Amino acid sequence: MNAQYHNPYEKPSGTIGIRAVRAAGFRERQFHTGTIRINYVEGPDAGPPLVLIPAQTGTWESYQRVLAPLSHRWRVYAVDVRGHGKSSWTPGEYSWRHLGADMTAFLTEVVRAPAAISGNSSGGLIALWCAANIPDRTAAVILEDAPVFSAEMPRFRDRDRYVYQGLHHLVETLGNLDDRDLANYLRGLTLPVSETRERRVPDWFVSFLSRRIRAFQMRHPGRPVDILSCPGLVGGSQDWKAGSRARTEEVSPRAA
Repeated sequence: MNAQYHNPYEKPSGTIGIRAVRAAGFRERQFHTGTIRINYVEGPDAGPPLVLIPAQTGTWESYQRVLAPLSHRWRVYAVDVRGHGKSSWTPGEYSWRHLGADMTAFLTEVVRAPAAISGNSSGGLIALWCAANIPDRTAAVILEDAPVFSAEMPRFRDRDRYVYQGLHHLVETLGNLDDRDLANYLRGLTLPVSETRERRVPDWFVSFLSRRIRAFQMRHPGRPVDILSCPGLVGGSQDWKAGSRARTEEVSPRAA
């Protein structure tokens, strides 16, 4: 594996920083499949197993608001898919063969019982894969806005261009780990709001966010960026309030 793409955040799990999740009895753990390391949280044994799989670019924390309520009736697991959070980065190895092997190992060796699997967006596609390929480990699936309509090329590139261009833009702007400005991911991105209208994040707000992120990185080297902890983005900042109101602006009408 290219050492440049070793996950700098892949380290032994520590204390969960979200108080409500910690108070509900969740613990953060790591499981080695024999090939990679999968980071996950596990709740108390309150019922049948429920496995939560986040969306692309998401981590287990994206489920933080529902973990405690769900743990009243389920034994909840929420995972970081490979390439996300504290799980291993594996450039060039994100096919169904790789993701499927991860989930098979996790469900077999960690969960150890047929589980309800709930996946958000691309996580829903992984849940579907589990149902189709390891039904003995899959008790049920819940799909949270899974893009089952566009999983193959060239349809994905040609028909769902906003999603495709967004992912392409992500690689172009953030692919250099040694020299990248996280805020630049938002620069130039457009979002369709109707058949004839688009909106985008204004450049002034991207520049404002860039300064705040760099300030956070200087104060906390080596830590993942926490937007809400960036200087000037909390505590009643007038700039942040203005950015929240005007975080998108109208651009030229879309071509027919």
